[in-house]
Amino acid sequence: MSILSVWSVVGISKSLVQFFKNRSLIKLCAAMCLKRRCSQKVENVEEIQGLTLLDLPELALENILMRLSPASLCSTAGVCRELRKRCTSDHLWELHIKAKWDKVVGTAARREWQWTVAMNADAGISDGAKCKNWRFSWSCVWPFSWLNSKPGVKRKPKSDSQRESFMAWYIALETGSFWFPAQVYNRENGHVGFMLSCYDAELGYECRTNTFNARYPPHGTRAAVIEDGVQWERIRAPPVDTPAHKLHVSDCLNALRPGDHVEVQWRRNKEFPYGWWYGVVGHLDSCDGYSRRCQCHLDDTAWLEFNQYTPGSRWRRAPINRKCHRESGSEAEGFYGGIRKLLAKEEISTWKQLWPNESLE
Repeated sequence: MSILSVWSVVGISKSLVQFFKNRSLIKLCAAMCLKRRCSQKVENVEEIQGLTLLDLPELALENILMRLSPASLCSTAGVCRELRKRCTSDHLWELHIKAKWDKVVGTAARREWQWTVAMNADAGISDGAKCKNWRFSWSCVWPFSWLNSKPGVKRKPKSDSQRESFMAWYIALETGSFWFPAQVYNRENGHVGFMLSCYDAELGYECRTNTFNARYPPHGTRAAVIEDGVQWERIRAPPVDTPAHKLHVSDCLNALRPGDHVEVQWRRNKEFPYGWWYGVVGHLDSCDGYSRRCQCHLDDTAWLEFNQYTPGSRWRRAPINRKCHRESGSEAEGFYGGIRKLLAKEEISTWKQLWPNESLE
């Protein structure tokens, strides 16, 4: 590697300048990059003189690496074997996973990723077939010189720990090569039939537009639907580990009181998957709504209100039996399933931000 290739590491300087505002340290880091001259093999690095980046105290070096962007980490990993080992460590990439993906990637996505890795390993898919797409996708954005195989150089096959690493997962998410399970608010571009609902889908990231492609599973005679351009704010990690065709076991029925915010499973017919719909707990018809006299929470029936619909609409209210709640409804009005009570202000705020401009019929 020529000394010019080492200059790719200087790309980290912007991050370092923001973190280190001490002029002497900036000069030191710049000098470290200049004082490393590499042979054709990345692993053989000849030190001209003085200090190198690896001569920094362990804590200082770790702090620098923790503040690098994913692109800078990948560039720095191309300098030598030791920096590659450090820059690909799980604890660094776990930070980037949490910072960017934590709100949309949940337990189900992690489980799906582990299953995908295991299936690829069993099928004998190695670096070549799987990671080739990653290199192509990211090469448009980041210089992955250290990922490109050199002619005549055989790479060791990746171990299971490398395949399952947080870095590999981050790359798969960032390039869109891994579609992960999540949920989408107001599916199909806010179609009126799905307003204030949240449905399961498979999501693939599109880095050029910073949006997602959503693939909704087929049901009944309806084929799978693909929606593009889905914004981040319309996506969430599933809050409960209940498949879309299974009834959620409700553990909050006896605690429901008028004014509580809830999500309830609903589906159009038995062939459809459940979606989660936002509503509030209402009062009984016999109650005047005055809190000191209200006894609605003692009744066996709880009334759910969906105030996005106009008064008198058949979708406006639905009764739920607290004592022996099961799926209830009809082919005409759909079927109501499990209920989860919303306690987090952030969840409630998200639903209110999605409120339609006009009441629905």
